[in-house]
Amino acid sequence: MPGNLQGKVAIVTGGDTGIGKSISQELAAEGASVVIDYHGDRAPADALVTQIAQAGGTSCAVGADVSKPGDVAALVDAAVKAYGKLDVLVNNAGVEQKHPFVDTPLDVYLGTIAVNLTGVWMLSQAAAKQMIAQKSGGRIINISSVHEDIAMPTNAAYCVSKGALRMLTRTICNELAPYGITVNNVCPGAIDTPMDKPVKRDPKELDTLLNEIPLHRMGQPPEVARMCVYLASDDGAYVTGASLFIDGGMSKKSGSL
Repeated sequence: MPGNLQGKVAIVTGGDTGIGKSISQELAAEGASVVIDYHGDRAPADALVTQIAQAGGTSCAVGADVSKPGDVAALVDAAVKAYGKLDVLVNNAGVEQKHPFVDTPLDVYLGTIAVNLTGVWMLSQAAAKQMIAQKSGGRIINISSVHEDIAMPTNAAYCVSKGALRMLTRTICNELAPYGITVNNVCPGAIDTPMDKPVKRDPKELDTLLNEIPLHRMGQPPEVARMCVYLASDDGAYVTGASLFIDGGMSKKSGSL
């Protein structure tokens, strides 16, 4: 049976590792042609393209730094050149570097904003222009965080970037709705990715984390990816301007112990 995204074309930024990898895999499994954006080492992206092909899907790897305007334009152009159009943009690429607020270097703050917020702004703008020109609607899905709403001491730059992303989504969903383009945030809590290996190696730290989550487990990347598939499909056509939390209840309990 054809998938829910048969014939669709999607870009996934940071689509070669972690949550982004699962999103790329799930979109391809549902029939989308996926442009996997990577930054740095190309090998994981190429390996993922091979995996998707072996599973019967279609994808390609494109290197782009989402904080650079030229790379953003080239990424959208590459998708259209490869597959003829663009239907879905998943802004997944993100960075995080913890410091006490008073000790946070300015370049860390600026770098975090450049990728997590300005990159989303530029790519969403470029994608929206392409979608408007196509006159067939589209989907913009931002991978935000529970920290668009929950404060996280020693991570102010990251929290600022995600909080601003919440208002960007709420604002541009109004402007893009007349063109049939929806804009939503997916807000993961604690997800079991390679970034969380240090936490899992420390039983005390892991126990503290799990006690903040009512379901008492970390989420898995495919769980986040399947929410993205829903939003990208016709099933999610009436959802826009939303921040959808996928956190095991963490946002309703965090800090309450």
